[in-house]
Amino acid sequence: MRSKPPTKSTRGVQTATTSALDRSTLLSLVGYNLRQAYLLSIVPQFQRQRMVKYQLRPVDYTILSLLKSNPNINQKRLAQAINVSPPNMAPVLDRLEARKLLIRQRNPLDKRSQTMALTAEGLLICGKVEKTLGELDCNATAALADAERVELIRLLQKMIEPKDQ
Repeated sequence: MRSKPPTKSTRGVQTATTSALDRSTLLSLVGYNLRQAYLLSIVPQFQRQRMVKYQLRPVDYTILSLLKSNPNINQKRLAQAINVSPPNMAPVLDRLEARKLLIRQRNPLDKRSQTMALTAEGLLICGKVEKTLGELDCNATAALADAERVELIRLLQKMIEPKDQ
């Protein structure tokens, strides 16, 4: 004798409506809100046509910016600053070097290591990207008052600064 297929319960099943889903638990989480802000405000701004022309990923720009402000640092120190392992950093640096945006040179203080610096082209591109990202960042945070934007940056930096242990 065949058994009957299980009956599907419709108790608790929501019908399609136009009302928003209850996200109250998610919205109470800092991480969720940070991720949503990043995905919905920052990423689209970075990927807009104005940034595509530079053919840089966010990590590429981060490296260029750090090298602009800190010329002649070594790969290990750069990797620590952006929380990437040095071996994972190598392909990114290779790509930027191939584009002639940075150069690697022997460290005069320690011949076993190399330091990096921006080329003239790297400085030029970095300056253009800084200007564009400044505008895009303002667009991404346009819903905030100036004081709120300053406070948001302060609070985010407080979350990421190294903890004294």
